[in-house]
Amino acid sequence: MSIKSRQVAGVTTLVVVIVAALSAYHLSTLAQLSLQESASRGELLKQAIYQRAREVVPGAADPYAALQHDGGIRSLLDSSFAYSHNVTYAAITNTQGIAVAHNLVSEEGKPLPPQDDIRTVLNQNALGLLRAVYFSDSTYEADQPLLFGDKQFGTIRIGISTLLVKSELQKAFSLALQSVLYALILSTLVAMLLAQWMLRPIHVIQSGLTRLGRGELDVRLDLPEAEFKDLGSSFAAVRAQLSESRARSLTQPTEFESIVENLEDAVALFSPEGRLMFCNPAMNSVLPDFAEDQAVRAMVDRTLASRQPQGPTTAHPHESSELMLITHPIDDGHGKFLGAMLVARNLAFMTQMHSTLNYSRKLAALGRLMAGVAHEVKNPLNAMTIHLELLKNKLSRLPIAAAAVSGSPAPGLAAGTAQRTTDIGRHVEVIGKEIQRLDQVLNGFLRFARPDELKLQPTGLAAIVSEVVTTVTPEAEQAKVTIRHECPPDLPPINADPAMLRQALLNLALNACQAMPNGGTVRIGCRAVARRRVEIDVEDTGVGIPRDHLEKIFDLYFTTKERGSGIGLSMVYRIVQLHDGEVEVQSTPGSGTRFRLIFPQA
Repeated sequence: MSIKSRQVAGVTTLVVVIVAALSAYHLSTLAQLSLQESASRGELLKQAIYQRAREVVPGAADPYAALQHDGGIRSLLDSSFAYSHNVTYAAITNTQGIAVAHNLVSEEGKPLPPQDDIRTVLNQNALGLLRAVYFSDSTYEADQPLLFGDKQFGTIRIGISTLLVKSELQKAFSLALQSVLYALILSTLVAMLLAQWMLRPIHVIQSGLTRLGRGELDVRLDLPEAEFKDLGSSFAAVRAQLSESRARSLTQPTEFESIVENLEDAVALFSPEGRLMFCNPAMNSVLPDFAEDQAVRAMVDRTLASRQPQGPTTAHPHESSELMLITHPIDDGHGKFLGAMLVARNLAFMTQMHSTLNYSRKLAALGRLMAGVAHEVKNPLNAMTIHLELLKNKLSRLPIAAAAVSGSPAPGLAAGTAQRTTDIGRHVEVIGKEIQRLDQVLNGFLRFARPDELKLQPTGLAAIVSEVVTTVTPEAEQAKVTIRHECPPDLPPINADPAMLRQALLNLALNACQAMPNGGTVRIGCRAVARRRVEIDVEDTGVGIPRDHLEKIFDLYFTTKERGSGIGLSMVYRIVQLHDGEVEVQSTPGSGTRFRLIFPQA
């Protein structure tokens, strides 16, 4: 139930209760007065009969017969209804309750049942009086004893009925009920008007808040009531704070603007009046003079006027560029028009992106083909290795073969024969080593081309970095390298495969240790950066990487180490790519190298 409904119901109920209470009091008072009047008239009749009886009884031989046949008493009894219409009977009874004289002659000689005294009703409260009148049809009496000397020989009894009083009160009750009904209607109307008047400030505040929520910062509250002056001041303070916040948002970049600034598409926002409110850097680069361009302004003006999207159309700001222009109307989600948005898309960039995607698909297909070829080559290599071992075993049984395998000539052989057996041994050894090296190359290529299936999960970097430091520490101590790591435990997690991420960091840490033959420091640090990303730095103070090698360090099989495989950094690059991350390298020969791995947050 609303405040207005509760207020109307409360006021109406209060008025009806008061009117009903007053009406009940009026009815009880009226009933009491009616009964008192009847009792008074009965008392007057009783006294008149008593006075006449005092005159008749003393000189009579039979008091009862004298009372019954006395003309004065008979006239008083017959005229009992004239005293009050509530008097139902008037009689004189003997000590046994037998009617000696009665206003109804037919009742004489019959017992007259006793009734309650009328004073018991008159002495009750208003509620008891109404209950006695409305819920009981009783007859009450006003009596007077008759004395002969000091001895009672009879009683004068006047009967008064409440039934007749009740019938008199019916009209008064109908009037009271009408009064309650009129009071109900009138109080409802008055309460509604009063509620409308009293709740007007609330409606004003509600309307002001609604308009303020729609962005109308010029709204003011008209609250003349003194009780609401403080509320109006508070509303004005809130409005001033919102105005200040909006002004600050126009000078400081919001989260929306930070997102739009990093879009490849050029975006600009215009107010309903056509004023430029915002544009991202891409718009200034692809269409520097868009605000003054007549074709662009015409599209924006049509969108502002019709509130309908326009485009797409093409534009050629430069001979080598082609743009697709689209305009869209903007509202606040509640139907209020906020302006227009201009989007300029670089079709040349899109073409380049399609070419890159097609090239990536071809590279992926080529990678699968090369992996298949490597797998097919690996099978013959295994067979060659097995047959080469069988050949060694068979030739080892012959003196010449044994000398060829061992590399030392057998006793008694000619010098030429010995030289030939030595050459055979070297050839067999070279073949075995080359087969083994080719097998290692193929294994490395297969690991790069077909990495293990990703098992992505929210991963905390602190535990991964701690494990990597524990693994690298023994080798670092041998090389006199100090490892420092800084990874806050409250760093946001990233969505990664823990095993692959650990392998990438381990490769970088081992490379850093090997790049400092004379000792140094390796620092592994983690921190949160902009755009909901996390950065991992692996930095050393080693010999650095020559400038002409920086572009090749991630190439497969490229290495400058005597015993390097050229796979470690390629695997690092591949793992970061699989995690949608980025790799950056900064190196100064003689000062050290810094690898930055950037991953999106989980």
